[in-house]
Amino acid sequence: MIQKRWIRGAVLSGVLVLPMLTAGCGLFSQETSKPIDPPQIEQKEGVEGAETGQAVGVGDESQMTVYLEDRNGYLAPISLQTTLGANEAAGQKALEMMVENGAYANQLPEDFRAVIPQGTQIKSYKYDKEQKLAIVDFSEPFTNYNAKDERTIVEAITWTLTAMPGIEGVEIWYQGAKLPEMPVDGYPLDDKLTRAVGINIEAAEGVNYAQSTPVTLYFSAQTLNEEQYYVPVTRLVARSASPTQAALEQLILGPLNKKELISVIVPDVQVKNVVQEGDVVTVDLQDEAYKDGEKLPTEMLQALVLSVTENSKATTVQIKVNGESNVVDMADQSYSQPVGRPHHVNAIKS
Repeated sequence: MIQKRWIRGAVLSGVLVLPMLTAGCGLFSQETSKPIDPPQIEQKEGVEGAETGQAVGVGDESQMTVYLEDRNGYLAPISLQTTLGANEAAGQKALEMMVENGAYANQLPEDFRAVIPQGTQIKSYKYDKEQKLAIVDFSEPFTNYNAKDERTIVEAITWTLTAMPGIEGVEIWYQGAKLPEMPVDGYPLDDKLTRAVGINIEAAEGVNYAQSTPVTLYFSAQTLNEEQYYVPVTRLVARSASPTQAALEQLILGPLNKKELISVIVPDVQVKNVVQEGDVVTVDLQDEAYKDGEKLPTEMLQALVLSVTENSKATTVQIKVNGESNVVDMADQSYSQPVGRPHHVNAIKS
């Protein structure tokens, strides 16, 4: 309970680093993964091009990111194809897709499950533009869940909605009234929910919770069909003067759960420098095995861009290896200039 309450109010001030799925030698692990989008101008997850709470591309297929639980019990962002109807809010549609055995169950990938309790309906969905707040009112079956699933439900709702443009906080209501806490295990809801709640929370060995910093790391996992996807993990680590560098160092250390999660970068890589100037963050990695001009895995580079832009509030990232910025990925795409985040990740087939 101490960890749960502390994380809820924490400010994730550093870069909470995202995945580096890779193949090849030098910097990277030997695991492979399927490609995601090429470098893009900065755009947040959710419905592509959407203004939060509004229907966009009515009648056209769009990508939507929702957080589902994998077969190992981890929440992961999953990019799904969907169509918004007239006056249909993207946030409400996403939540409807997250209802267990709901109307969209057949659109979810085989190894993932929705975590909002079966039978739940969204009685109302409102967006407060001034407060950047999504207010969701759930129907009665929302209270029908096991205590062990409570934090997972809170995290899934919060991370799904705050992935959408314009949403930074979430309020959970039930049957027309704002909940002061979750109904089964008492997770506090007195303040608005933000990504400071963390996701898939764990603690580094020997860490003192009262003197720790939360950093979010993305590792790799595989479906039963050997499709690779990113899994975010918020890890409590010793307090650091540079949370960004601490996050990168933890990413290099790899997952604590080595049975279910896959390390995405080899342990002899070092973080030489991390600097933010305005809306650009420059990350310089050091690896003696890397040869100048060697093509780098697309997945690793894109994951790094995702992590830095999401958690530093920067819009673009300049990647350097051994001090050089002439970085090219396996698809011959250049990262020599700062790039924005990919639109979507984990587009796993249903």
